[in-house]
Amino acid sequence: MRRFLGLAYLTPYIIGLAVFTAVPFLGSLYLSFTDYNLMSAPRWSGLDNYLHLFTSDRTFRKSLTVTLIYVFTTVPLKLAFALFIAYILNYRLRGINFFRTAFYVPSILGGSIAIAVLWRYIFATEGLVNMAIVALGGEPVNWFGDPTNALFTITLLRCWQFGSAMVIFLAALQSIDKSLYEAAAIDGSSRFYTFIFITIPLLTPVIFFNLIMQMVQAFQEFNGPYIITQGGPLKSSYLLPLYIYDEAFKRFDMGYASAIAWVLFVIIMVLTLVAFWSSKKWVFYAGDKRS
Repeated sequence: MRRFLGLAYLTPYIIGLAVFTAVPFLGSLYLSFTDYNLMSAPRWSGLDNYLHLFTSDRTFRKSLTVTLIYVFTTVPLKLAFALFIAYILNYRLRGINFFRTAFYVPSILGGSIAIAVLWRYIFATEGLVNMAIVALGGEPVNWFGDPTNALFTITLLRCWQFGSAMVIFLAALQSIDKSLYEAAAIDGSSRFYTFIFITIPLLTPVIFFNLIMQMVQAFQEFNGPYIITQGGPLKSSYLLPLYIYDEAFKRFDMGYASAIAWVLFVIIMVLTLVAFWSSKKWVFYAGDKRS
């Protein structure tokens, strides 16, 4: 009986995974090949949704472009900033635990509706940011009326939520053998070269993990663009999750929304596979004998 005890403990999770994840996952795949408006039974339409998506839907192409720009901007910036702060917080300074906590808090609050609303007020025409710009002698900026500025505001919000990646980087930094730094110092290596040739290579497994996690989360971003910019102006911040939401719950075209969701899933999967493939060339694990 003991061999089945672990399976018994996992049963609630397995049931939840099947009911709330696997079944909706497969259900959305079926709906993506149907014409379904939530009011009547799904009607099989084959590849019509996908054909329209790739041949006639300009909104999809615009949304996909904005989403890719958003992801490939926020992920590198967020990881770089998280590593920079983690490197600083790795020093033993007075009150360092307070600063570690303070820098981590935004990652807990950043995804909430309240923070998105607060962010909208901060960048409003008479918000704190424009007040500071005017106080310095500049002109107020129309953050939400200009397409470039609108995307910048939600990108900045995403980068501000660097706490979770920072904590992982900090744990990895603290696990590095200090004798390596001592040997580098004896050889006359500067801090910059020590960071580039010792710290970064030893952190590559953690960088890779954070890269995958942050990329997946960035592709799923919804709260910030929905609350702050509503996808505008001119759909300059209209990410694919917003498009999926509008098609499903505003236009009640659940079949088409499912097709967009599956395209988004395939994009994430392909980029993840590319990242795993490329990791063989730049990720170094303990005991790796590559020269």
